[in-house]
Amino acid sequence: MDNREVIINVEGLTKDYGYGRGVFDISIKIHKGECYGYLGPNGAGKSTTIRHIMGFAKPTIGKVQIFGKDSFGNTDKILSQVGYLPGEPAIPAGLDGWGFIRMMQGMRGEANEERLKYLLDLFKFNPDCSVKEMSLGEKRKLAVIAAFMNDPEVLILDEPTSGLDPVMQKVFIKFIIEEKKRGKTILLSSHIFSEVDATCDTISIIKDGHHVSTFNAKELKKEQDRTFILHFFNKENLNRFIKEKNKFEIAYSNEDILLAVVTFPANKYNEFFDSLEGIVITQFEEKPFTLQDYFMSFYKEERTFGGLEGVKGNTKEGLKNNGK
Repeated sequence: MDNREVIINVEGLTKDYGYGRGVFDISIKIHKGECYGYLGPNGAGKSTTIRHIMGFAKPTIGKVQIFGKDSFGNTDKILSQVGYLPGEPAIPAGLDGWGFIRMMQGMRGEANEERLKYLLDLFKFNPDCSVKEMSLGEKRKLAVIAAFMNDPEVLILDEPTSGLDPVMQKVFIKFIIEEKKRGKTILLSSHIFSEVDATCDTISIIKDGHHVSTFNAKELKKEQDRTFILHFFNKENLNRFIKEKNKFEIAYSNEDILLAVVTFPANKYNEFFDSLEGIVITQFEEKPFTLQDYFMSFYKEERTFGGLEGVKGNTKEGLKNNGK
């Protein structure tokens, strides 16, 4: 039984916009000090769920709470305790960076100048520039700083690195890891595998408004099948392995390049290596299991969508390409 304090609680959230659009029977529990990843392509329902968590919309069915309070009707109280970064921040064009920062501090009724300076230095942002002249990346930096500058205990981040360059994406990921160490509670919605994989403890995959999987990130990697790419000395060794020695699934084989790809359960390592006895292998390598592989098992039909590049993961086609 998990005795940790639940900070964000969503039970059976449904918002039906008709024609299959919306979110349906969504349940989320985020505990104090946890980073919860919400993974899915654009349009899957991530932002709709977050808007309900923030209290911007009323559920058709279900319960949505932060700190034990219903989100809808308590948005003002929530905003004073939560750092919220929307997917598309609305920053008034008539302000400069300082103007937006002071406006947000005034709305929250507090200012943490030491924390603000730290964030300005970390993200290398100069607030003197007018919003109208800022690039997309600069606007995103400003929104990130505004969300974090009062050092809130809870962070709700919708596509936080969208618009940031690769260097700043790495800075942001490192920053989130540090915030976790400080005990912050974080909901991170994204379609970028690397940032979810690097930061999150629990992950939910959403597809067409439905949760298709919720799992512990570390446990998932322990439970998955293992895949090895084997290079053989000659055709005789390859064929002998396939026809006589091997007891596991051959995901792919190719006589021309003397290669076979073998998949087996994680608890069958000893049996796998026993099957190689008497076979001359010139090279072998393990294909690491990734969050992307698991995600794509739910999105097999799609090739590309919302920034997620469709791959075949551990399917035969993907492993065939890997072996070339």
